[in-house]
Amino acid sequence: MQHDGMDDAVPTDLLADLLSRLRAAREAASADPFGDPVLLVALDISRALDEGRVTTDALAGLIARMARDAAQDRAARLAAYACMGDDAAALARIAARLVRPDPEDSPVPYAAFREAVERTRFAAVFTAHPTFSMPLATGTALAEAASGVALPEGLSNRPAPVTLEEEFAQAGAAIARGRDALDALSAALFEAACVVWGERALQLRPRPVILTTWVGYDTDGRTDIGWNDTLRLRLRMKRLQLARLADRLEPLGACAAPVVARAREAEAAVAAQEAAAPVKPDAESTRAFALTMIDRREAALTAPEPLLALFPAAIEAAPDAATRLALAVQRAGLAAHGLALAHTHVRLNSTQVHNALRQRLGIAAAPEDRAARRGLLTQINAALAEVKTVPLDFGALLSEQASAVRLVMTCAQVIKHVDGSQPIRFLIAETETGYTLLAALWLARRFGIADRVEISPLFETADALERGERVLEEALRSPHFRDYLRLHGRLCLQFGYSDSGRYVGQLAASYLAERLKIRLAEQMRRHGLEGIELVLFDTHGESIGRGGHPDSLADRFAYLSPPAARAALAAANLPLREETAFQGGDGYLLFGTERLALATVARIAEHAFAAPGEADDPIYAEADWGTDFFATIRREMATLVEDPGYAALLGAFGPGLLDRTGSRPAARQADGGGGPVRITHPSQLRAIPNNAILHQMGFLANTLHGLGAAAAANPEAFADLAVRSPRFARAMAMAQRAAACSDLGVLRAAVDMLDPSPWLDRAGFTKRPGRREALTAVSSALERLGLASATRRMFRRLQADHQALRAAWPDLPVMQDRLVLAHAVRLCLAQRLWLLAVSLPEFSPRHGATRDSLVARLLQLDVPPVLDLLGEIFPAAPDPSSGLDFGEPAGPRDGTSYAAEHAAIFGPMAVIFGLVRECSAVISHEVGAFG
Repeated sequence: MQHDGMDDAVPTDLLADLLSRLRAAREAASADPFGDPVLLVALDISRALDEGRVTTDALAGLIARMARDAAQDRAARLAAYACMGDDAAALARIAARLVRPDPEDSPVPYAAFREAVERTRFAAVFTAHPTFSMPLATGTALAEAASGVALPEGLSNRPAPVTLEEEFAQAGAAIARGRDALDALSAALFEAACVVWGERALQLRPRPVILTTWVGYDTDGRTDIGWNDTLRLRLRMKRLQLARLADRLEPLGACAAPVVARAREAEAAVAAQEAAAPVKPDAESTRAFALTMIDRREAALTAPEPLLALFPAAIEAAPDAATRLALAVQRAGLAAHGLALAHTHVRLNSTQVHNALRQRLGIAAAPEDRAARRGLLTQINAALAEVKTVPLDFGALLSEQASAVRLVMTCAQVIKHVDGSQPIRFLIAETETGYTLLAALWLARRFGIADRVEISPLFETADALERGERVLEEALRSPHFRDYLRLHGRLCLQFGYSDSGRYVGQLAASYLAERLKIRLAEQMRRHGLEGIELVLFDTHGESIGRGGHPDSLADRFAYLSPPAARAALAAANLPLREETAFQGGDGYLLFGTERLALATVARIAEHAFAAPGEADDPIYAEADWGTDFFATIRREMATLVEDPGYAALLGAFGPGLLDRTGSRPAARQADGGGGPVRITHPSQLRAIPNNAILHQMGFLANTLHGLGAAAAANPEAFADLAVRSPRFARAMAMAQRAAACSDLGVLRAAVDMLDPSPWLDRAGFTKRPGRREALTAVSSALERLGLASATRRMFRRLQADHQALRAAWPDLPVMQDRLVLAHAVRLCLAQRLWLLAVSLPEFSPRHGATRDSLVARLLQLDVPPVLDLLGEIFPAAPDPSSGLDFGEPAGPRDGTSYAAEHAAIFGPMAVIFGLVRECSAVISHEVGAFG
């Protein structure tokens, strides 16, 4: 295919010019099976740079403009996603319907209204996975733009390094806005109730929606959170609650003064406790902390009851109805959340629990050994019958080495010294056997907190989702676990969409989770646990790849908790509490302003108070077809995950496209100067970077792959149910959004980059002096990497399935031009960086690195550490002795400065790599989330 190259003059509008050229190339490629519009536009830009018709500065300006346009569109999508409008009126409508479901009928009984509003139905959980993909100022500007404020110029789009303190601060700010929105919900409920029952209704303590957080408390896969950090941040969450309460009540005057005074006293005591928390715990600092906790314990309060007891007198003394309402609202918030701005979740991995029991009880059998499972369960049940509670002091935290034991001890100290009024959720990742739950119960009993800790398995892996019912069965057969559930009155379960999405595919994961939820009803009945509340916590991301539905919050809630599952649980007399995650910087956007927080809470309330609905969706009448459909997706995705080419694609240079967006690295690093480990399986990447790389490579395989094979098996049924079934249509809407962020041409261009052959082809055509040698050198370096054969074979697998999907679904969206252009610009930049990489001078091996190893690392876009190393090998500083008289004739000094190499190679490489990462930020905006 012929392509003319750019005009001799720099275009007045580079973006419009490139988009025009891209559209022409895509149109031409539609009639040419051998055309590659992405690669052609990338080469077009590269030639323009070579010939000086476009400068690097102009390209930087282009990328900045694309980022701003993408951010503006993202803000608009955010506003639409939350369905922002007159949300105060929406809350009033919800409250009015609860009082009088039919305007023509009498109000519901007072007791029924009380039960409706005083039982928690929904929790928003603030988590801190590495999804802080924007600087805080940019995220704030996006949220404000969604709320109607103009997006400012000059925003930085690449993420800045985030510390645990900054994660906590961002979560705390979002939670505070969420609490304000919950106050608005409580006020609406009180106002509607007072119309019918008068001020008697102010005695209510509504808590239909609560907020929860694990920021600072989640130790699964993190090494930057010690017991001291968890206690310090939990104390801060308590201090924030007390300060907020006092701040809200102070303007109400004398009637609220006793409550304010006691809250301020407690706030000061908690501040002293927080300040005493050790930064790096040792014996003396831990002892000082312990004594402060104990000495100030009475003043700091360990339950909200002393404060709550002051409210009746304050309400009685209030001068008017508005003041009484304000007092009732604040009392409701305090009663709902206890001495914290939000409830507390802690999390760790099942392996940590198993290791702790192995040390404490000498249980040698491996829990994953199914042959030994029966004996293992017998052992743990015997241990539960004999466990004795032991005393605990802060010194034990300092000396304990087992992570699980230390976390249970931390929970015990929180309950004893910080706030014992609210239970702590104890989440256990990768739970694949009931033994894990019984082992956690033993630890909780050992430290005397079984009545205040809610043990919750996380079903996330393929095995866990398939065998979740069996896992629960193993635990429920234990009389100790059944008694534990009756004590709490609830069973808590967590469903993950990270590992499940990347291993079995997002659509299949959703199906497996729904199937497990429906089967819970029969399982609970079989064990005599009717009436036990089920808490179902869905963790997922804010957009494609993590399981959060992309269309709207209403669709997201209905997708994660389908009407059929809700109806099955309601029919079995199992009260349901739903919980959903708002993850990191992306999730906090939905609470990024007062208006967004109010809209989000309004959508949550609409869902939480909606009737379960009927399970008459046609997808359930076609149960066999649905089972086969999602089983096909799972099978195809499982095969892809085991394909060596898939790991090669993810690890080739994908991690290099990503800035750090949290405290955890994307993959394990090698020791010495070897750079990143070659990824041989997707499990070697963490889930969020895995998904983010798919975004950046331009093909969301974890949502799309396998869908072609599944649809092609029966295209007529597929087309029919996509129209008639709301449940199936929501699943397919996930695929639609994924398709809009995916393009086989973009992925093919990335695969072509890893193939030595196209580089040799270009070497044969180039007329530019020195370029043939550079292109040939890149080809040789790629031969040494040896990724081409596997990645091309894997690409054909994706291509065949996706072509089958588009044949069955002709209306499937395509990637928009601006997003394709972002990929093409970055492809051009990465290719130019590689051409600079092969121009590295020779040097003797240093720090375990050779020239070839550094070139290989640069091909993987492991650029910053390589440039640091090159700066040591080739110092740019001039000879420090230059111009000084040392008393003897001076000879020539050669080779002491490499300023030329820095100017020609290393400096341009740093600039180009910075623009590569800027393009990645553009793509994140276009997709709408990170990972």
